[in-house]
Amino acid sequence: MATTSKELEARRTVRPVGNIWEEDGTVMLRLEMPGVSKNDIDLRVENDQLIVRGTRQVEDENKSYVIRERARGDFAQTYTLDDTIDRERIEAKMERGILTVTLHLKDAVKPRKIEVKAR
Repeated sequence: MATTSKELEARRTVRPVGNIWEEDGTVMLRLEMPGVSKNDIDLRVENDQLIVRGTRQVEDENKSYVIRERARGDFAQTYTLDDTIDRERIEAKMERGILTVTLHLKDAVKPRKIEVKAR
């Protein structure tokens, strides 16, 4: 039996794809969110979790799509924060469909160069 487009849409996940890396005393999280505006994103810290929730708005439903690859609807992603992240200094910006979250490391865990002295 053939699968209908509505059944395929119901199985599709709206989960944004992204990357995480460490850079100059910060942990960077970058999520690709085409079609999502900053007003459609709820970013919060609850206990030891960074939670990204949002909605990719419904596009024109009156169109008869031949191919529809971009999923729509609500999404939520959770990232566990360890004790090295300063929860008071988390920053986020949305630019051209990409959400960038900067997680600053606590000063006590940042690498520190130690000067070697000669006698």
